[in-house]
Amino acid sequence: MSDTLISAIICTHNRDNYLGAAIDSLLAQQSKVGFEVVVVDNGSSDRTREVVEQRLGDSRLKYIFEPVLGLSVARNTGAKAASGKIFAYLDDDAEASTFWLQTLHSAFEANSKLAIAGGKVTLLYPEGIQAPRWLTPSLSSNLGAYDLGSSLVYIKNPGLTPRGLNYAIRRSFLEEIGGFDTNLGRIGKNLLSNEELQMTEIALSRGWQVAYIPEALVAHNVSPERLHRSWFFSRGWWQGISECYREQVAGRAGIGQLQRGGERLVRGLYKSLQYISDPAISFDNLVYAYGQIGYLNAVIQGLLFTKKNS
Repeated sequence: MSDTLISAIICTHNRDNYLGAAIDSLLAQQSKVGFEVVVVDNGSSDRTREVVEQRLGDSRLKYIFEPVLGLSVARNTGAKAASGKIFAYLDDDAEASTFWLQTLHSAFEANSKLAIAGGKVTLLYPEGIQAPRWLTPSLSSNLGAYDLGSSLVYIKNPGLTPRGLNYAIRRSFLEEIGGFDTNLGRIGKNLLSNEELQMTEIALSRGWQVAYIPEALVAHNVSPERLHRSWFFSRGWWQGISECYREQVAGRAGIGQLQRGGERLVRGLYKSLQYISDPAISFDNLVYAYGQIGYLNAVIQGLLFTKKNS
């Protein structure tokens, strides 16, 4: 589309039960600028293609099949197929608010140094299910919740970077850095992450800006299997592995990682016991500690690999 200024991209893998609502929320956008919707089917084996084909009567919708599994791979595929100057990534289990694309486009138009932007994320629980009592605000962020307030915030701390499920990036910046790092980002059932955090670090180091835009609101569906403690332990483990890899890429790998990870592990275990009378805070810190075991495991493997090849 020659008049496309912003491209909404959904990368999906076996989420046909949520995908239709995600696409519909994009096709229903109220926008003064031209937009398209690109769905990247990342090796799905369910009804994903059928769900998209039911909506292909809308000329703004495009379907692409990407057989190589990996969220970052799919994101790069979507970017190559998209026509817009801005890429707005929405998760396949999320629903965008009515003016989501317009809000994001306006923010990029108003600031030529803006490389990355994202907005507030609320959580949608399954009908009849409430958030568990042990779910702290910190753990809710693992489910996608993201709220830095009601005002525009320019991100200086990469740890506060916008969530990938509600994430926009300027085409020229993405091309400048060669796309998303395919060694980070979810691949199948592993929960590798931190690719957005890495992107923020790169953007800030190159003089670009990253922003939180509260009006760019998205609601994220919480699947029932994510409301079990075991899922949070798994998520914490992969978070630790992801953090180790990010440090390696940034040139901060080495023996010092053992000390950092060990200190964080002890701190997490200590706080878990310290707050044993508060099950929610205790569990939160236990998940944090478990994540450090994943981190240390990845550090040791990295050191052994380096020694073997030196």
